[in-house]
Amino acid sequence: MDQIVRILAKDASVKAMAISAGGVVEHAREIFHTSPTATAALGRLLMAASMMGNVMKEEQASVTLRLNGGGPLGSVIAVSDSMGNVRGCVTNPGVDLPRKTVGKLDVGGAVGKDGELTVIRDLNMKEPYVGSVRLVSGEIAEDIAAYYVESEQVPTACALGVLIDRDQSVKTAGGYLIQLLPGADDSVITSVENGVARLGAVSSRLDSGMGPLELLQEALSDFELEVLETSPIEYRCYCSRERVERALISMGPAELEKMIQEQGGAELTCNFCDKVYHFTAEDLRQLKEESMKKDAEEESEGA
Repeated sequence: MDQIVRILAKDASVKAMAISAGGVVEHAREIFHTSPTATAALGRLLMAASMMGNVMKEEQASVTLRLNGGGPLGSVIAVSDSMGNVRGCVTNPGVDLPRKTVGKLDVGGAVGKDGELTVIRDLNMKEPYVGSVRLVSGEIAEDIAAYYVESEQVPTACALGVLIDRDQSVKTAGGYLIQLLPGADDSVITSVENGVARLGAVSSRLDSGMGPLELLQEALSDFELEVLETSPIEYRCYCSRERVERALISMGPAELEKMIQEQGGAELTCNFCDKVYHFTAEDLRQLKEESMKKDAEEESEGA
């Protein structure tokens, strides 16, 4: 089962979470027909967003990660709700690169590192919180850790792994975020660094049967851990015909009339789940009337 486990060290200033998300990443692969390299890149960003979303306290909050490093994959986007349910997309899902070594996908080369990682936290306030950092490597985990250090001043260790099977499906996927809290001394830092080194590559550990809690127990074996929460997660898109209709109405009467005249209808595809929504000319005329009514109401309110 795909899930996130959050823990706190009872005897040190350390908090951490780990994720297993093979089903989530495989679902994304099936939607977008991604190459192995694109699957790994999108999968890593989906897992990072899921963990970052899972810690948000506001019920309707969301976090969006947008990665563009100038590489052939183009933009990679992942959006998570406050429970860790996540969705995402990649501009060029078919892009693949030669392996760096046997079994080692060149995610950094596909993403590129001439660009930024942007984090958008929407807390249902007037303006979302937006932070950006220059990419370190394009390998994603290092870039997430750099974001926390530079933008939030939280020392962070991050690992994200996606293991691709021979048939190009996702064999396993998972990772962790380990963070130092204020007051962590040098001995705690050294213990965390040694534990992370001892754990090694997360994809191979997951492939050997380790779950997310076992990952944390191995990496933080020097500490007494308390499990705070275990949360199931899934790939979840919130698109609906009603949401698409609202988007069309917001385009305004003139643009809708243009679509009626030039196209005789509309066909819109969700970026996150590839679902297609069809609108006839009559559908668009009704939406145009609603848009005109909306404009008239706004004008009367502003008068």
